[in-house]
Amino acid sequence: MTEQPSAGWLDGREHVLPVRIYYEDTDFTGVVYHANYVRYFERGRSDFLRLAGIRHAELQDQDAAFAIVRMALEFKRVARIDDALAVRTTYDSARGPRLFIGQQIFRGEDLICQAQVEAACIDLAGRPRKPPAGMLEQLRPYFA
Repeated sequence: MTEQPSAGWLDGREHVLPVRIYYEDTDFTGVVYHANYVRYFERGRSDFLRLAGIRHAELQDQDAAFAIVRMALEFKRVARIDDALAVRTTYDSARGPRLFIGQQIFRGEDLICQAQVEAACIDLAGRPRKPPAGMLEQLRPYFA
């Protein structure tokens, strides 16, 4: 297990990122606003890559970035102010310029939200491209 407190930790092929719910994350009822789950998932994907040795700034230096091309969300329960959540992320596979990612948010044992994500590697002009040399090798140990 590799740990870095600000980036969560890797547990086998899964990344775990703790998230605390603050007042700013909620609507007037104290429930997490639905769009914020997308933000938590983004943090989970980015911190997974960081702990796997892949830095977004270095990708940009290689004329590469990622764009989300598909995201299917399923909301199971609500999260509320002061909840302690865990964003769990797996990078499942890659095909061409695409990465396939599974994500879940839990409060304890309760599944709050889950997502199936498809990201495409693009150049800085927005055109699809293969991921930079070595990046897939860094991710391969985590693929299903």
